[in-house]
Amino acid sequence: MTSFPALQWSAQNCSVARTLDVVGEKWTLLVLREAFFGIRRFEDMRARTAIPRQVLSVRLARLVAEGILCRESYQEQGQRQRHEYRLTSKGVDLYPVLLALKSFGDRYLADPEGPSVELSHRGCGAPVEQELRCLAGHDHLHARDVRPGPGPAARRRSA
Repeated sequence: MTSFPALQWSAQNCSVARTLDVVGEKWTLLVLREAFFGIRRFEDMRARTAIPRQVLSVRLARLVAEGILCRESYQEQGQRQRHEYRLTSKGVDLYPVLLALKSFGDRYLADPEGPSVELSHRGCGAPVEQELRCLAGHDHLHARDVRPGPGPAARRRSA
């Protein structure tokens, strides 16, 4: 066996892989982006993202089935009943994931003028950024400051 400790442990029950199975497809992440920006209605999502109708239907159904979005009925005057999609608390917990993707894109892939969307704190107006910190209160950690180790569900890898 190699000297890398991570290679001693199985990755079969990896939480990252399981999360990607649910939200790791481009259109799904764009649907979530729209939900975080307050877009809740099917046609509005379609208009903002250009997702094909069938693809959007499938993605929304999966996010509802996973408990990330919930469907709520609404009806405008003189129209048939329709549904809008709202984030559940489980869905809101995905916000840091989208923020991390946005931060990466803003840093490495934005237009020369800068990002197309800026996030600010509603309370004071200051820009919002994501940071790593440990539970002991150490802020502004870098990826190299973090060490992976086996968790309670870790399983030894078979040879």
